[in-house]
Amino acid sequence: MKILIVGAGEVGRHLAKMLSSENQDIVLMDDDENRIKDLEDNYDLLTKVGLPTSIKDLEEAGVAETDLFIAVTPEESVNMTACMLATNLGAHQTLARINNPEYLQPKNKDFFEKLGVAHLIYPEMLAAQEIAESLRTSWLRQRTSFCNEALTLLVIKVRENSEIINKEFSTGYFSHKKYRIVAIKRNNRTIIPTGSDMVLAGDIVYFITTNEYLEFVREQAGKSDFPIRNVMFMGGSRIAQKTIQILPSQTNVKILERDREKSFSLAEELNNTLIINCDGRNVELLKEEGIHDMDAFVAVTANSEANILACLAAKRLGVKKTIAEVENNDYIMLAESMDIGTVINKKMIAASYIYQLTLDADVLNVHNLSATDAEVVEFIATPGAKITKSKIKDLRLPDQVNIGGYVRNGVGYIVDGNTVIVPNDHVIVFCVSSAIRKMERFFN
Repeated sequence: MKILIVGAGEVGRHLAKMLSSENQDIVLMDDDENRIKDLEDNYDLLTKVGLPTSIKDLEEAGVAETDLFIAVTPEESVNMTACMLATNLGAHQTLARINNPEYLQPKNKDFFEKLGVAHLIYPEMLAAQEIAESLRTSWLRQRTSFCNEALTLLVIKVRENSEIINKEFSTGYFSHKKYRIVAIKRNNRTIIPTGSDMVLAGDIVYFITTNEYLEFVREQAGKSDFPIRNVMFMGGSRIAQKTIQILPSQTNVKILERDREKSFSLAEELNNTLIINCDGRNVELLKEEGIHDMDAFVAVTANSEANILACLAAKRLGVKKTIAEVENNDYIMLAESMDIGTVINKKMIAASYIYQLTLDADVLNVHNLSATDAEVVEFIATPGAKITKSKIKDLRLPDQVNIGGYVRNGVGYIVDGNTVIVPNDHVIVFCVSSAIRKMERFFN
């Protein structure tokens, strides 16, 4: 597949690096040579200095032969214009990064397609949805739902008090079909469990289950539940604003924002939200602003280091739930090791969303899991596909792959070795990133 990416910012660079490892024909274009000069030497891709809205530059970059054109510059108007030009110059599919949520309304989809913009992505909104989902349940690090919550992925760090630790999978202890453990994160390793593996204290465990058994999973993991009513945000970023807009109305929210002018602007835009013009990195100030009364602390400034340190301070001051936006990939493992509850990386979230457009199989969702080299993919089994031909235990799936569950006629089920997938089932697959292409063959 020939893919032309315009915009070598955080999202564009990360996406180009990820796709270049898969033998895709990648061209990354930006109007600033300094953003792209190091990439061609270190990754299997081509770079071009050019303007996204220049017909000449687009033609020289090969837009006429492009299968997927991706415009992810910081400017929404530039991205929309670039996609319209690319479509008229021969690009087969286009995607634009936006920052206006109105564009995402279903009623506008046909309108933008007629203009030449086939897909829209709003990374800040995707990140906000992840944060809001994480704040729904106090005892989870991450929660991802599939098919209107027919199945749910739960990410939990287990401690010594968990019932599930030190039990080998081969003992049959986990054969109750109330949940399935699809992966374990231990230190810097992602483990797809086999019979001789076991969960250890301190592991981050990935469960697939149904809503019926959420409490059972919580009890087995040794977690206590508490309502999240009071939330403090450090930074009034667009991610913070979008998160607050989708939180339950009964949530009490405070925002600590350093910029005075931005504080006034936030106060006008966000009703029922207390805006405090101060530096949230100041521990004494956190105490003064009632950090002890907070159920959750969310740090979403543009500075990854500040977000990590602020969450650590909030933890020491008694906040049980912390969430940090960490855009520097080198710091993600560090944040996990420091026991920050949830780590958000908007470029990884956006890249996973875009990645599904490059797959041939019928894929509805691709979710990147922070701090792991793994994805959760929602495939649809097509008639005649290899996945429907045998029991799961007889399929000879690729290494580092685990099928967690499936949704049939709107009802979620946990799989076991004897499960047979039928056409039109929605199948939730956990796999390392390098195995997704191999799994495509089972669903085509």
